[in-house]
Amino acid sequence: MSDRRQIRLMIVDDHAVVRSGLSAFLLAFDDLKLVGEAGDGEEAVRLCLQIQPDVVLMDLMMPGMDGITATRAIKERCPKTQVIALTSFGEEERVRAVLKAGAIGYLLKNVTAQELVTAIRNAAAGQPTLSSEAARALMQASAGPEQPGLDLTKREREVLVLMAKGLNNSRIAQQLVISASTTKFHVSNILTKLGVTSRTEAVALALRKHLIDSA
Repeated sequence: MSDRRQIRLMIVDDHAVVRSGLSAFLLAFDDLKLVGEAGDGEEAVRLCLQIQPDVVLMDLMMPGMDGITATRAIKERCPKTQVIALTSFGEEERVRAVLKAGAIGYLLKNVTAQELVTAIRNAAAGQPTLSSEAARALMQASAGPEQPGLDLTKREREVLVLMAKGLNNSRIAQQLVISASTTKFHVSNILTKLGVTSRTEAVALALRKHLIDSA
């Protein structure tokens, strides 16, 4: 592959072991060159402005600035840089949000080595790559749910039940043993999926549509 132009890559993930594993894996391909790593969205945007990578592998769930916000900022400031979302989640909202923010690809972290390399090369050439899960989520989104709330995930329903009990985000996070940022993300998803603008409306609609038990 020595005749290939080297693709300059940046990895963004808040887990050092993931960054280390990806960087070690990329060394096996002589047309891929790692030029930067970032542990959060803010650092990713700052680094991107400095090193102008061809492709960024972007985690979505990170403390501080998340991957979706970082993707939008990178595409605004470094329009020639392509972003591939590389995450553990294939939920419809994340897929739609990061693609709307400007990502050219969406892959889950269980992707094979060859699939990841192909996606990176495609991205550098301006060609999109979506995991089957992401493609399915977009198809479901275009079809639309039969009624608000039918597309709530199991975790979102758990959060909704605790919202109905009057718990705030902090207490919901403690109850479900998840972070405050993840709780906030779930609450935002719930409001969007139910088509409402407040927690009170969400709970009222959920009870009216029997999405949760009134007991």
